[in-house]
Amino acid sequence: MVRVTTPDHPPQPPPEGIAARTAPDRRAVLRSGGAFAAGAFVTGCSANGAAAPHPVARARSAPPAAPAAPAPRRFPDQPVEIAHGPRTRPQVALTFHGQGDPAIARAVLGEAEKGGAHVTVLAVGSWLDEHPDLARRILDGGHDLGNHTLRHLDINAMPETEADAEIRGCAQRLRRLTGAIGTWFRPSRTARASPLVERLARAAGYPHVLSYDVDSLDFTSPGAPAVTRKITGEIRNGSVVSLHFGYADTVAALPAVLEELNRRGLRAVTTTELLS
Repeated sequence: MVRVTTPDHPPQPPPEGIAARTAPDRRAVLRSGGAFAAGAFVTGCSANGAAAPHPVARARSAPPAAPAAPAPRRFPDQPVEIAHGPRTRPQVALTFHGQGDPAIARAVLGEAEKGGAHVTVLAVGSWLDEHPDLARRILDGGHDLGNHTLRHLDINAMPETEADAEIRGCAQRLRRLTGAIGTWFRPSRTARASPLVERLARAAGYPHVLSYDVDSLDFTSPGAPAVTRKITGEIRNGSVVSLHFGYADTVAALPAVLEELNRRGLRAVTTTELLS
C-alpha cells in the first residue's frame, strides 16, 4: 500500500495580476509590437488633433531650383551682326569677354553693381568649366550671359566643323549651368564674324552675332586712365563697348567710366535692354 503525504503548505496560485507581468499574453505582445511598428511609419497627433511629424521621419526640404537663364531673342529691326543699339536713347552696353582670373571677374561685377550698371558677359566655355559658379553669379547680378566660343581661338580661320564645335561646345556648357544657351554669341579673336560663322551661330540658336563700336583696348594693359579716356572719348548713345575680365586696369577704370557716363546722362544696361 502506497501512502501519499500531503505537504503542510501546498503551492498557491500567484496573486491576481502577477502572472500578467511575468508571462505576458502572446496576443498582447503581438498587438503592442504591431502598434510600435506602425508608429515608425505614421505620424502621431498633437493635443489639438493635428498630425505631428515623427522626429525620425521628418524630411529635409530641398533648396529651390535656380530659375533658368533667358534664351536668345530675335530683334527684327536689327541686322544679323549687331555693332550698336539705337542712337536715339541715352543707353550704352558694356560687354565683357569672360575669361581670366575669377577674382578680377568678381571685382568687375562688383564695381559695375556699385555703380548701378548692368553688363553683358560673353563667357568662354573652357573658363566656365574651371569656374562654373560664375555663370550663376553673373545672372544673379542681373547681367546678360552669352557665348564667346569654347576655347577662344580664331574662329574665322577654322574649317566649318571646328567652328561649329566651338559655338556649340560653349552653348552646351551654358545650357548645363543655366538652362539656356546664353543671350548672345560673340566670335572669338575677331571684331566681326565671317559669313560662315554667322550662319553657324544662327544654326546653333543665336539669331544675332554681337560685335561692338567702341574697343577699350584694356587687354593691352595701357593703364586705367588710358582705358577710361579711350571709352569716354568714343562712347555715345547706343554704343556697345568691348572690355575684358582678367585685367586689373579694367577694374581700376570702371568707377571713373561709370561716373562719366552718369555725368552725361548715359545708362549702362545689358545688351538685351539696349535693343529692347
